Amino acid sequence: MKIKAVPLILLALAAATALVSLGRPDQALSVLSVSKDYLLEMLSILPPILMLCGLFDAWVSKSTVERIMGAASGVRGALVAILLGTAAMGPLYAAFPIGKILLDKGASLYNVAVFLCVWASIKVPMILFEVKFLGAPFALLRLALTIPAILIISGLMKTLITRSAWHEEK
Repeated sequence: MKIKAVPLILLALAAATALVSLGRPDQALSVLSVSKDYLLEMLSILPPILMLCGLFDAWVSKSTVERIMGAASGVRGALVAILLGTAAMGPLYAAFPIGKILLDKGASLYNVAVFLCVWASIKVPMILFEVKFLGAPFALLRLALTIPAILIISGLMKTLITRSAWHEEK
């Protein structure tokens, strides 16, 4: 998304809130309260993520990322993406700036898609909670179904979206 679109999006959200307040005034305060909470959460999470992205961009060379997660990295690149995604902490929206930097540094779209999908669905603490509350068979079955699904979805993305088309949109 271009930065120029942000004011338009904020204006649309303000208009939607105004419409809610006209139809359901009792819900307008709730909408504003939730919006404030999410804004404060994002303002507390995104600056450190963006600083870490800047450091990653400065400290890790493009050739290193291409070698480890590039198009020629094969299974090793997918394994690195899976490990990075499971070890990461924070909400999914924090992963998108990292994915963008990985793409800019030469990581394959496939490996970035694997990273984002794993970040969204498989985290070490989540697995531990699943084992504790739902049992190891459930957690292992979910992993056995989730990981192949992630690899298939990422493969479909790679097939449907080519790198050249990706760069043309910029």
